[in-house]
Amino acid sequence: MRDQIHSEAIIFDFDFTLADSSQGIVECVAYAFQELGLPIPPAERVMDTIGLSLAATFNRLTELDSSDMARDFVRSFHQHADQVMDHQTVVYECVRPLLELLRSANIRVGVVSTKLNYRIRGILQKNDLDSLFDTIVGADNVTKSKPDPEGLLLALMNLGVRPSAALYVGDHLIDGEAAQAAGVGFVAVLSGRHIRSQFEKVPHLAVLETVEQLPTVLGLEEK
Repeated sequence: MRDQIHSEAIIFDFDFTLADSSQGIVECVAYAFQELGLPIPPAERVMDTIGLSLAATFNRLTELDSSDMARDFVRSFHQHADQVMDHQTVVYECVRPLLELLRSANIRVGVVSTKLNYRIRGILQKNDLDSLFDTIVGADNVTKSKPDPEGLLLALMNLGVRPSAALYVGDHLIDGEAAQAAGVGFVAVLSGRHIRSQFEKVPHLAVLETVEQLPTVLGLEEK
């Protein structure tokens, strides 16, 4: 049995941690590449970039070192995402009961993601989940994306919680790297594209199949 983890705040990544927006992301990448006149990358390659910043996604998919093209890619991506992302994102069924359980245990809850703040809020509002979060930090709230700790440190400040009293839950290696840089405990989930062994590269407190298992390591019993 795992040792129980005690925490005052849980901060979540968004994509592949709380929700699956891969369909929308693949479509938006294809749209942006088409606008730029570039070959559209295979969906599987695009899905492997989910969790990275859009600039890093462009670089990973093209290996082009063009800041102008990267800016055009980001602009076109967001233009199309404004039309399709909300209704093409599926929040995992376990998320609502998990959040309600955390709230009942007086655990503060946040999101730190490479998605835009208003995009996250729109998806949460659409699913009537926005009131269950105490803070949301998106890509537009920071100057440096994960694995830089800026987003996590901003969330901690908003929550009024010390790094040692918080956990970051995410599906990507950069989530673990950001947590390490911020001095926050990291819990990995396997609902994304990474396998268990990849998380051996970063300090972590647990590796879970999905966030649904989080109450077990927190010592919380669902009512």
